Amino acid sequence: MRQSRDVERYAVMTAHIHAIGTAVPDHDIHRTFIDWAAERLEGRERALFERMAGRSGIEHRFTVLPPVPGGSQIDPGGFYGGAMPPTSARMKAYAREAPELALKAIDDLSARAPLDGISHLVVASCTGFVAPGIDQVIARRLGLDGSVERTLVGFMGCYAAVAALRVAHHIARSDPQARILVVTVELCSLHMQDTPAIDSLLAQLQFADGAAAAIVATAPGGIAIDRFFAVTLPDSAELIRWDIGDEGFVMQLAGEVPGRIAAALATPELRGAILGNRAADEMPHWAVHAGGRSILDAVEHGLGLGAAALAASRSVLRRHGNMSSSTLMFVLAALMAEPAAIDGVAVAFGPGLAAEGFTIASP
Repeated sequence: MRQSRDVERYAVMTAHIHAIGTAVPDHDIHRTFIDWAAERLEGRERALFERMAGRSGIEHRFTVLPPVPGGSQIDPGGFYGGAMPPTSARMKAYAREAPELALKAIDDLSARAPLDGISHLVVASCTGFVAPGIDQVIARRLGLDGSVERTLVGFMGCYAAVAALRVAHHIARSDPQARILVVTVELCSLHMQDTPAIDSLLAQLQFADGAAAAIVATAPGGIAIDRFFAVTLPDSAELIRWDIGDEGFVMQLAGEVPGRIAAALATPELRGAILGNRAADEMPHWAVHAGGRSILDAVEHGLGLGAAALAASRSVLRRHGNMSSSTLMFVLAALMAEPAAIDGVAVAFGPGLAAEGFTIASP
């Protein structure tokens, strides 16, 4: 009988995101990068790049890399002021800067929810490697290193926030007393590539640095998260790649990605995973990873959404660019700041090509 009650209790238990804190660095690099990239192109390709930059839907992107006095990060003395730095130098910058930006997001979170009683720490990041890991650094800086259970979600890309929240979801459902701190931190600006290839420059144009932190627990509050899903599109493994090179991590982002996403959204498999047994127009709230304007357009058209459905995602893209795993957290934070009750879906796309997400609802 007791086992039956435990199973029944588990079946109805739901994890909730109680609050989300966010942080970006102080240095806006968007215009600097556009000018730098345009210099590497000529003629029609340069005109095309500048036109695409103007249509990107992005106005600001921030980096942890400081500019030189009176100049920028690409001037002599800046991180990119000479020869492209090797991966080792970029990882040293990651080890130094990633915990600081994560702690800035946690500080923002602390103004929205208490940080006491944290039992688990889940950290997602794909833009760097260091050991001891940044999860250990964060735990130590928060005074949790002797008591907290840690999980590091690494190198999953833009949908890693879904994976991190899924881990928190399972922890909370298995331990009703758990109070989980979920952190995403990405330093995409550490991986700029000096190349005359317009496809690479257009991909780099999207990415920026950012961090987010959330408290997840079973106690009602904030938004409930449930019905996690993960779908991989067939024959798509080469469309999004993130390869480790001698001069940083090299992003391979095929131009056909938006079209493949739009086509996949017409299939019963992906539509069913995202929508469940509901219609798209029945869901008033959409937290879609702001991977780029064309990605958001593909989702909007593929699901037949109204023009305002992805307003939160487009706002995050405009103000911050694509911060890899942190981006979806920023969109969720924007939705949670609205007064209306939340009812909808969160979804992100990343390497695979895969779509991962979950339902969101006010408790």
